[in-house]
Amino acid sequence: MSFGLIDGFGRIHDSLRISVTDRCNIRCFYCMPEEAVDYARREEILTFEEIERFVRVAATLGVNKLRLTGGEPLLRRDLPKLIERLASIPGIHDIALTTNAVLLSQHAQALHDAGLRRLNIHLDTLDRERFRQITRRDDLPRVLDGINAAVNAGFSRIKLNIVAVKGLIEPDITPMALYCRERGFEPRFIEFMPLDAQSIWDRGKVLLADDIINLLSREISPLIAVPDADPRAPATEFAYADGAGTVGFVASVSKPFCLNCNRIRLTADGKIRYCLFAIEETEVKSLLRNGAGDEEIAEALKRNVSEKWIGHQINSTKFVPPPRPMYSIGG
Repeated sequence: MSFGLIDGFGRIHDSLRISVTDRCNIRCFYCMPEEAVDYARREEILTFEEIERFVRVAATLGVNKLRLTGGEPLLRRDLPKLIERLASIPGIHDIALTTNAVLLSQHAQALHDAGLRRLNIHLDTLDRERFRQITRRDDLPRVLDGINAAVNAGFSRIKLNIVAVKGLIEPDITPMALYCRERGFEPRFIEFMPLDAQSIWDRGKVLLADDIINLLSREISPLIAVPDADPRAPATEFAYADGAGTVGFVASVSKPFCLNCNRIRLTADGKIRYCLFAIEETEVKSLLRNGAGDEEIAEALKRNVSEKWIGHQINSTKFVPPPRPMYSIGG
């Protein structure tokens, strides 16, 4: 295996997140404005052929894990066909998908048949009114139907992503954890990050991972850190002391994991990003569309990774939010 994506701090990058669209069918307040969303034009979005070629080049440099994101990736027509193409690339051995599950009931079987095995589903609450408050849409029943369809299709590795906004999500923590525990899912509580389109983020609105751990330990079962967890994974994994399930925490604000980061990103409009919070990007779409050779694409990818900073500065006065909101970057 060739590891050609090593930054100046010795971090090896083998995980690529690919945004297939910046469009979304819900409007979570911590991600998107309710109206007048600034989407990329359709001709600016990478084709399946362009994405496949980029991944083939990335795989020669040691990338072996992919995650497809959006926006909402299930809005991209014929997504299972892309998954089939990516799964056939030598060196790629893991493909995951992040979705809000609104459209999952009609696509779950085709996704599984295409070779997808891992799903991360965004769901903050089981309360219909609070779901409407967060997403500005009344789609909770469709999401729950999508989750059931995924289970029926054969997906066994399902995680639910829950954004932890202080003063809002506290009533949902235990119900969401119990829902996952009863069904064999893993909840992943994600600290609210400054990636919204309306500049509403404030550190005081971040519900910290430690506070959630303490709450679940009191109300369900003590949580114990998993000793052999992957140090490069974005989530820190805990197991219930009674043996009935696990819980993940993405503590990007309170406990940044930048020193172990192995991820790079390809945006839907063809930009390489070495960090979710990066200010600068490397444009690769023009290379893919104007006859550049594989080596030139590889050099652009290696150059981007070589310029990677030591980490974001959310907890510093020097922090500058990225010029793109989350839906435009890719989750």
